[in-house]
Amino acid sequence: MKKLIITMMLVGTFGLSYAQTDYYNDYRRSITDVNWQSVISDLVLSTTQANQIYALNDRYRDYDSWNRVYDNNPDRWRNDRYVELERILGRDKYAKFKNRYYKGQNPVAVYNRNKNNDKRYKHMDKKAKGYKQNHGNGKGHH
Repeated sequence: MKKLIITMMLVGTFGLSYAQTDYYNDYRRSITDVNWQSVISDLVLSTTQANQIYALNDRYRDYDSWNRVYDNNPDRWRNDRYVELERILGRDKYAKFKNRYYKGQNPVAVYNRNKNNDKRYKHMDKKAKGYKQNHGNGKGHH
């Protein structure tokens, strides 16, 4: 019984840490996938706004600094980041930013959809269905 409990705890710990890194990778992509110099020039942002965006992008330079803040709720980074970005840009320029880089959709929703449609696990559904079809009835499988 102790071995089972320890195994479950280890699986849960490694599963959680893996998920945490996925969230952090999404966070990093939210920075690296955008050409911020282009955003700044296209939206005609002030020097102050540009500096605030660069500071926002540099806030968590590594996983450990990000994890200290989002350890208990890794989903929260999305809302925090885009609320802050909207504050920096202002409502109108933030709407233009969303239209250009997120096709008018809320970036938080885009990253949540990406999280829920993780392609790494799509193949498992097919395998599970195939296994049930081939082995589910208990006869004729030899």
